[in-house]
Amino acid sequence: MREAQVKSIRALSRGLQVLQLLQTTGALTLNELFHRTGLPKATLLRILRTLREHGMVWQRMADDAYVPSFSLAERAGGLDREAALVEVASPVLQALTERIHWPSVLAVPRLTHMEVIETNATRAYFDDIPLGPVGFRVNMLRSASGRAFVSFCEAPVREAILDTLRRSGHPGDRGARDQAFVARLLRETQTQGYGLRDPDFGGDFDRGRADVDDGRESLAVPIRLGNHVPGTLNITWSRRVHGREAGASRFAATVQEAAATVAEGLAQRV
Repeated sequence: MREAQVKSIRALSRGLQVLQLLQTTGALTLNELFHRTGLPKATLLRILRTLREHGMVWQRMADDAYVPSFSLAERAGGLDREAALVEVASPVLQALTERIHWPSVLAVPRLTHMEVIETNATRAYFDDIPLGPVGFRVNMLRSASGRAFVSFCEAPVREAILDTLRRSGHPGDRGARDQAFVARLLRETQTQGYGLRDPDFGGDFDRGRADVDDGRESLAVPIRLGNHVPGTLNITWSRRVHGREAGASRFAATVQEAAATVAEGLAQRV
């Protein structure tokens, strides 16, 4: 077949270059795209806006990085449920901080701990509470996020987590060896419908509040797909402004509503 003698579309070529780079790397900020492509930032912003409008990329709040859409990856045959979770939860986190003003994180389990995969901390009105960045490790039995997950996940998953934590050498995991402590933690969290920080948890993985106290309280809610819990959504506030119980009473229903919205959006993808 004779190839038509026409010119290629330069703008389309640049857009495809950016999209392919994002698909290869997983996520890049505007500045990183600028250094990798050599394209002017104004040009990149126009390309990224066009890609966003067509549902091909979205922007992560935690670091403003641009990420290829899960739906695009699905059409290409590559499924990444964690990427789908972040993509669905990101706008919900944005709406949550607009309602509550305090910062939140989206966390997922890593067997021995929870890991932050998204946060609206950079958009929160109370930005003097910087939360752990993407990749931050959160204690499983002492944090609100960990308690919310371990209390509502499937029983076999819970037992695997507890069995691993019992053999852990981390001081912060010692509670797993105390059956009464674990039973009380699970009972209280399941009754409440949300997780609260251990009263001695001041934000450090291993040390108690006597050594490290960030002055905060947190509440976390499981994101539930039937019996499956892919992650948790939390809210963190200053203890000087709201006490533990006052904050829980004030924020629980709103965070539960947000978690349910994430679950509904995720259910449509799986």
